[in-house]
Amino acid sequence: MAQIMSMTLFLIGAAFMLVAAIGVVRMPDLLMRLHCSTKSATLGVSCVMLGAALHFSEVAIWARALAAIAFLFATAPVAAHVLGRAAYVSGAPLWLGTLSDELRGRYSQESHRLTSPPEVLEAGSGKGTVSG
Repeated sequence: MAQIMSMTLFLIGAAFMLVAAIGVVRMPDLLMRLHCSTKSATLGVSCVMLGAALHFSEVAIWARALAAIAFLFATAPVAAHVLGRAAYVSGAPLWLGTLSDELRGRYSQESHRLTSPPEVLEAGSGKGTVSG
């Protein structure tokens, strides 16, 4: 029974990583590729790690697998955010079908701060910048 479950987890993990790879190749801009690779690959690697832990069924391997999954879940979103912000700031082109760019005109290249949108400033919030 454990072999069947571990093989199922391996297949699910491989399928999610395949979807991530296809998304990286097929998506039109950097931010969409980043989204595909972060979400699907994280889930895929987690399933593979759980499958390996289930296959070997030792406490030490379970601890390592869970630690690796926790590390991946803690670092992948942060890394994706940093890469996405660096890409946006450096002027990576957005897809032509992008519906809105909420940061356009609000990000200061000199201070690396966001300015509040005009409707917030008119409401009298007092501060014109949001630390970032």
